[in-house]
Amino acid sequence: MVNSLSQHTQFPPSSGIRVERSRLICLLKFQRAKSRPASENNAVRHEEITKDIIGAAMAVLNQLKPGLDEKLYENALIIELVDRGHSVVQQKDYPVHYRGHYIGKLVPDLIVDDLVITDPKVVSAFSETHLAQMLGYLNITGLEVALLLNFKYATLAWKRVVSGRTPQ
Repeated sequence: MVNSLSQHTQFPPSSGIRVERSRLICLLKFQRAKSRPASENNAVRHEEITKDIIGAAMAVLNQLKPGLDEKLYENALIIELVDRGHSVVQQKDYPVHYRGHYIGKLVPDLIVDDLVITDPKVVSAFSETHLAQMLGYLNITGLEVALLLNFKYATLAWKRVVSGRTPQ
């Protein structure tokens, strides 16, 4: 008897392969992952920088306490990150073009080490709009990682947003 996994994939009974389609997909993904170098399998893009940014944001929140204006947290975060040895660019303009025509500019709050977009917020919760905005920023800037930081409450909340592009 032949175990058919799809219209085009069949294994003869002599092969001993008898798996469900979903289990085969998982197995194939596992085999692909095993064939990659270990560093590529476990790598979190810009992990050390994002950890340091989150730590700096926690330090800022602990000192200033929750509920202030976003701009105050942004300015304090710049001081904290520079003290930790990072380069920070505030409100950098990125031109946006459509069909070769300039249509405006995009201005992320902070770019840390020319690698991570950092956007301080004071909101009840992150929304789909915040995530979509970060994906748009990543697309226009060509960067791979963004951090949303929420200073509204006594405990810092954050979201790490990663572009779908493969690093080069």
